[in-house]
Amino acid sequence: MGHAAPTTSRRALLGALTAAPVAALAVPSPWGEALASLYADYGDDPTAITRTKEGRALSRRRYHVAEGFFPAERERTGWHGYLYRAGITAQLALSSHLLDMGFADDWCARHIGLRVAKSLSYANATGLGHDCPDMARLAAILTPYCRWNQVRLFGEPEPDDGGLTLSQIHALLRALLDRVHDVTGHPRPRGWRS
Repeated sequence: MGHAAPTTSRRALLGALTAAPVAALAVPSPWGEALASLYADYGDDPTAITRTKEGRALSRRRYHVAEGFFPAERERTGWHGYLYRAGITAQLALSSHLLDMGFADDWCARHIGLRVAKSLSYANATGLGHDCPDMARLAAILTPYCRWNQVRLFGEPEPDDGGLTLSQIHALLRALLDRVHDVTGHPRPRGWRS
């Protein structure tokens, strides 16, 4: 009467995949359908997602760099500089999740690049669970983030910042970094609050 089916945590599932022999990795991914849809939508080559200790270590470094790159609310580089750093921070955080899941860094560089919105789509499809409409809006504004660091010549229009304020962007980035920390289990870097 009312027995609840046991649920498998993300950490337990990923731990089992890491410890499993290569032959056992032929088990279909719980994210297979979502990834197949994204591969088709973006025209990306499908990739084998294989968790490794090296990928996990690189994921941890990316997360720590993202925390260190997190722009201060009183960024001295101006609005465009702030948005550029915000894009780098978001992309580093999202790539930390993707690397932790088992995506290869070179696949991410070739297929995702500087597109924060695309990175967020892949991250959410693989268990990040950060389906925040405001973060999706910010990701679209930051895609590709290099556009916020480009010189405008001959009256070329500025990119649209979507009307988001500095405090809104700051809160969205903090929430993203916190989510990546929670999902990956990576420890906070020393001095991360300062």
